[in-house]
Amino acid sequence: MIPEEESIDNAFAKFNTIITSLKALNEGFSSKNCVRKFLRALHPKWSVKVTAIEESNNLTTLPLDELIRNLKVYEEVIKKYFETVKGKKEQSRSLTLKVKKEVSDEDSSSSDSEDEEYAMAVNPPPPSHHSSGRS
Repeated sequence: MIPEEESIDNAFAKFNTIITSLKALNEGFSSKNCVRKFLRALHPKWSVKVTAIEESNNLTTLPLDELIRNLKVYEEVIKKYFETVKGKKEQSRSLTLKVKKEVSDEDSSSSDSEDEEYAMAVNPPPPSHHSSGRS
């Protein structure tokens, strides 16, 4: 099985090396067998795409290079999708941290003023001495 993180290009290069070796040994593999074998070797994360390919193509006539092109396009779409999702998560996390900081700042400033109000109530300021004009 092809590992989950392996790109289609790398997987196909390895697959092609095996097929070339088998052909050198006179093991006849038709194109349809190569297509089916490659699809079966893909990691389960590809199962939705594999099903779509199987349903929309006649695997007995689908050229291997066309299959690889199709998979590479899908691989790019998925990569861009996950980059977008990751970016949105980071933006959301950044926004959450910013909001938490603002709320925290507001909490600390309001508690400071509450502390001051409490201190004034407990210890009122001394009365001011104004001269009333009498000596």
